[in-house]
Amino acid sequence: MGQPHSDDEEGTVAEAEAEAAQISTREQPLGGIGKRLDRRSPFFIGMTAAAGVAVTYGLIQLLAGAEQILVLVGLALFLAIGAEPAVSWLVTRRFPRWLAVTTVFVVAFGAVGGFLAAAIPVIVEQATALVQQAPEYLREAQDHNTFLGRLNERFHLQQAIESSFSSGGALTSGVLGAGKAVFTIVTDTLIVIVLTIYFVADLPRIRATMYRLIPHSRRPRAILIGDDIFAKVGGYVLGNLAVSVIAGVLTLIWLLIFGVPYAALLAIAVAVLDLIPVVGSVIGGVLVSLVALTVSLPVCLATVGFFVVYRLVEDYLLVPKIIGNVLKVPALITVVAVLLGGALLGVIGALVAIPVAAAILLLVKEVLYPRLDQA
Repeated sequence: MGQPHSDDEEGTVAEAEAEAAQISTREQPLGGIGKRLDRRSPFFIGMTAAAGVAVTYGLIQLLAGAEQILVLVGLALFLAIGAEPAVSWLVTRRFPRWLAVTTVFVVAFGAVGGFLAAAIPVIVEQATALVQQAPEYLREAQDHNTFLGRLNERFHLQQAIESSFSSGGALTSGVLGAGKAVFTIVTDTLIVIVLTIYFVADLPRIRATMYRLIPHSRRPRAILIGDDIFAKVGGYVLGNLAVSVIAGVLTLIWLLIFGVPYAALLAIAVAVLDLIPVVGSVIGGVLVSLVALTVSLPVCLATVGFFVVYRLVEDYLLVPKIIGNVLKVPALITVVAVLLGGALLGVIGALVAIPVAAAILLLVKEVLYPRLDQA
């Protein structure tokens, strides 16, 4: 009796399959869906790898095309982190954040505006004096009895300068290039200022968003490390600015005492160059010493000695006291970081190299070393 029952079941199954085939044919008149593609097949693996390479190449091209904008965004974020300690200090004094940000930038713009209002007339006056003194310098360069003339005779300075401006086309292109460079600098400066204001105003939310991207189990430790990195960058920016101001003021005093021309212009140049770690003060010292040579050889040698002494004071007293306690970066890593940063991103790379190196050292100490110790 079991066999007839089995035949009935087989008939029912066959009828169900036939009915399902008819329904599938009505719903999919062009045929049914085939088997899924084998993800382990060589063709699928090759196509996936090719797509990955194409996407990676596209991202690299995109980043390379937006390199200038990304550098400006990174610089603005760097400056915003540097301004954050001042904003936080005002917030702890019960300032609303918007008022704290406004106060910091009003004070900063006021200081820069006041400095420019006092410095620009002096700079214009000294630049005019330089133009007026140019014929006298030319006469001395042609006089073999003067020190400048002997230098010209030995190194052919006048010939090199004249050859640089001998071509009218070269001069025109140089003027146009200078105008384009000034326009680019002004535009980039405005972009950085605007981005910095936005970053400072919204920095707490930016930090919170960054921390939300980290898994919850690791978030508390990541917040501690991240806050430490922010503190290092902020301390470095303010400390480096303070050291540069000290360098400019001391240079101005020295040049005024010894009557070196264009004192204000040179002091500003030294202060700006001193923002670049390691090499900035050296370049500024060489520039000022060359100008002091127009006064006399003893004044030039004294100026060289002044900058050597100041460099020692800056390296072993000012920087350790103002910046060193915050960053704690070994001297060797400082030099290597500045060289690499300058080679990759120029002046901006050299400027941000030391805090970036400090952040990497902190991550290595707090993340990499513990994992290696547990391995």
